[in-house]
Amino acid sequence: MTLFDSALGRCGVVWGDGGLLAVALTGPDTRGYLRAAWPDAVEIPPPPWVLAAVEAMTALLAGTPRDEELRAVPVDLSGVPEFHRRVYEVVRTIPPGSTMTYGEVAARLGMPGAARGVGRALGRNPLLLVVPCHRVLAADGALRGFSAPGGTATKRRLLELEGALPPKPPGLFDDLVDG
Repeated sequence: MTLFDSALGRCGVVWGDGGLLAVALTGPDTRGYLRAAWPDAVEIPPPPWVLAAVEAMTALLAGTPRDEELRAVPVDLSGVPEFHRRVYEVVRTIPPGSTMTYGEVAARLGMPGAARGVGRALGRNPLLLVVPCHRVLAADGALRGFSAPGGTATKRRLLELEGALPPKPPGLFDDLVDG
């Protein structure tokens, strides 16, 4: 396990011999979250392939997607149900700046009625950014659900960074400061 700083805050990854096991975006206690989910993970310096993945994730979070590098990152999904693995494979093909709907992912799987199942699989995605579930939207284009800290606000920010959504217009009272 290693933690790294990004434009969104402190993030972390867990890996094993078969590839990345988990990616955690910034939260109130990224280290504690990863230790709870992966109690055997030890905090150590990452090997070169993990360091390359971290650099690609850091670039994405800074607004410079390096998707080819993220697609090349080996992932270990041996503990993930088969349907989820298939969903994650499809989602890994969505390029930055593009989106698909849950129904479109289901159709690509040859299961056009499985949009809700796709949503459930993405809600359990252990590899945020590497499996870019933020690029999957509701049929009406709504940003429904995102399991990372910040929820749909984080999803929106990632899509803005990639150019899939225009920046949110400023609110009337954004410049006001208490005090």
